Amino acid sequence: MTNEQPVIVFALFPGVTQLDFTGPHEVFSYLPGASVILASAEGGAIEATGGMTFSGLRRLAEIPECDVVCVPGGRGSTDNAIRDDVFLGELRRLAATARFVTSVCTGSLVLGAAGLLRGRRAATHWAWRDLLAPFGAIADPARVVRDGNVITGGGVTAGIDFALSVVAELAGPEAAQAIQLQIEYAPAPPFDTGCPETAPPAILARVRERTATFAARRRQAVEAAAARLAAG
Repeated sequence: MTNEQPVIVFALFPGVTQLDFTGPHEVFSYLPGASVILASAEGGAIEATGGMTFSGLRRLAEIPECDVVCVPGGRGSTDNAIRDDVFLGELRRLAATARFVTSVCTGSLVLGAAGLLRGRRAATHWAWRDLLAPFGAIADPARVVRDGNVITGGGVTAGIDFALSVVAELAGPEAAQAIQLQIEYAPAPPFDTGCPETAPPAILARVRERTATFAARRRQAVEAAAARLAAG
């Protein structure tokens, strides 16, 4: 592996949020010489949230090393990923020699469950920032956060910002800017409600109510994963 031909691995799991990795995948696919790999614990095919199916995945165990390992998030499925010892073990193995250990959205909770965020600042989806603490991580509200060789992105659409930041590290700011122009990434959302700080209170309350249906289950999963990690 070289900086000119980086190997980038997306570590996926069933029920993953597809935009968490398809956005960054699009960015990385424009990086000359890059090899972008989709992989999972079992390989084969997985179904993402919303029903999209991705086939031809490699098995994580078959990948000897990589320059970048990235874990996307998932609505409820992140809770399963942080309990999957095989998945977490492969993630730790790849992270041990990777140049950058990364995530998008609640993928940072998976990094935390693998023991890769102790003492690190990290981003995640705004609704779950408080769940980084049980893993010894420090929640950071920024859209993209770098702490050493760990780079994490916030919720879902932050994945594009995240990927451009990683490209800048791998190939320089000009390469990242060229890709941004190629994909015409010039976001101009119709509403200023993309984060809780700017969303109207009624909209924020509505979204919090929706996430409350599985918030308790996720908290239990995180606490159990943190306990296993501490017992170690």
